[in-house]
Amino acid sequence: MHGFSADRHTPWKRIALIWLLFAVLVLLIDIRSVIEWRFPDPDDTLRLVQVRDLLAGQGWFDLHQYRINPTDSPVMHWSRIVDLPLAIVILALKPLFGQPLAEQIAVLAIPLLSLGVILALVGRLAFRLFDREIAGLACLACGLSPVLIWQVQPLRIDHHAWQIVTVLFAVSALMVRRPLLGGALAGLGMAIGLSISLEVLPIAAAIGAVLLLRWIRDPAQSQWLASYLASLAGFLVVLFGLTRGFADLTQYCDAISPAYLGLFLIVALGCSVIARKKKVPPGGVIVLLAGTGMVGLGFFLLSAPQCAAGPFGGLDPLVRDYWYVNVHEGRPFWQQPLAQLIPIVAQGFVALGAAVCIWLGSKDKMRSWWLDYTLLLGAALITGLLTWRSMGFVSALSAVPLGWLASRLLAAMRETGNPARKLAVGIALVLTLQPFLAVQVAQITLAHSRAQAAEDTGNRIKQSECDLSRNVPQLAALPRSTLFAPVDIGPSILYQTDHSVVATGHHRAEAAIHDVILAFTSAEDQAREIIGRHQAGYVVVCTDLIEPHNFETGNPDGLMAQLLAGDSPAWLRPVKIDAPEEFKVWKVVD
Repeated sequence: MHGFSADRHTPWKRIALIWLLFAVLVLLIDIRSVIEWRFPDPDDTLRLVQVRDLLAGQGWFDLHQYRINPTDSPVMHWSRIVDLPLAIVILALKPLFGQPLAEQIAVLAIPLLSLGVILALVGRLAFRLFDREIAGLACLACGLSPVLIWQVQPLRIDHHAWQIVTVLFAVSALMVRRPLLGGALAGLGMAIGLSISLEVLPIAAAIGAVLLLRWIRDPAQSQWLASYLASLAGFLVVLFGLTRGFADLTQYCDAISPAYLGLFLIVALGCSVIARKKKVPPGGVIVLLAGTGMVGLGFFLLSAPQCAAGPFGGLDPLVRDYWYVNVHEGRPFWQQPLAQLIPIVAQGFVALGAAVCIWLGSKDKMRSWWLDYTLLLGAALITGLLTWRSMGFVSALSAVPLGWLASRLLAAMRETGNPARKLAVGIALVLTLQPFLAVQVAQITLAHSRAQAAEDTGNRIKQSECDLSRNVPQLAALPRSTLFAPVDIGPSILYQTDHSVVATGHHRAEAAIHDVILAFTSAEDQAREIIGRHQAGYVVVCTDLIEPHNFETGNPDGLMAQLLAGDSPAWLRPVKIDAPEEFKVWKVVD
């Protein structure tokens, strides 16, 4: 490999067919969720609530959720960039089908659209680096990744899939032959990703480090980093103005705010000045850029000292213990279930090993390119191990080296005439593209003994009877009020009724989350004071979900323990609705 493919005929038809295959598969696999209209995650539910509010007339720059803790409504950290495609589809289809059906089409179509964009970027990248066969195999590796496909399943409308798109776009831009253009495009991609969420910050930093390495290898490549940082800072300012506006200049730690903008602008300006100095040796470049970075970081810490510990560093201890530590996607790899951990991490390291092999086997400019790519994949893998939700970036970046490895294994199968070796290579090929298969086989093998053990001990896991999609609408018959409920069911209440809730599982409402946890884990007198302070008219609990039992475990004498035992205090009067016994409602009375 001496350079990127000059063939401009990307196999779009092949990529489109693979997209169609996976689109049909994810619809069939999740057909029950679609029929029962169950969102994969509470964030997806609340995302649609935010889009509804926008379409109902809430201001573009107004990101308050007024039905969360109405006495002190939080400003959401979510970006309008993700709301926009949903809103466009709903607005376009509403005159034809009405809003309910337009919403349903949008939440099915947008995830599949993001899947199509991801496959297009991966396929184009693999084709330019290799050939049509590897482009197809790389797309298959994408579609067979459970971590990635989770983010593009029907009704999965939160921001993660679009972040994967921005990372792939930025990495693809690193193939552009002109440094100024390539750096600018990479900066644009990362600016969009950071404006959506700060989760891509480690990847944005890794791209900057790779471009610095290009500069050190060849001073003539200095414009890569200068262009990247200038584009990143400039587009962050533009996107901030377009999506947040300049009326609210509060220094938030969990989203792009003035302190972050100042940091990026200082670093970009300093890098631009340094890049103009033609005779600075590599060591001097590193020292000057480090100094610029320290100045930018100093500005950031002086402007927002509360952010020194990160977005969640100052989280209320009660909120951290009962809520944050139970958000497994935000936790490190050692706090994940082994059945998920092993195949995902193993595939990531296999892809990293394949990238190293490609790098070592490449020559000239392609050797430098594959070093850059391998470093980016390694950085993404470290990020994913520390924050599990970021493994989606690993799956996307792993697709190209896995496609190359799969092509090598296919070639080995064609060449060998030994049946045993052919079988071994075939198994290796399957596990390369779908490592979960080994876990599934093991689970099937152990299924009988596990079932027997569960039956013997009476520990069978029972699926919740509290079907939110079916039972929450029953609450609409109650007079409009603020409902005091565990945070996990809050988004469903907002989506399916006109009621308000005290809190949902979103950290900007930290004080309200604290109050919900404290009330349910306190004695009834303190709980009554907290519930009354929030002017809640009803208490709602799904008794067979995990969150209520966490509260019960936290204090066996608290309010939630009383409610689960069927011993509600006198100031809570049971309300009968057409719902299973597990879905309980009480009216707050004097």
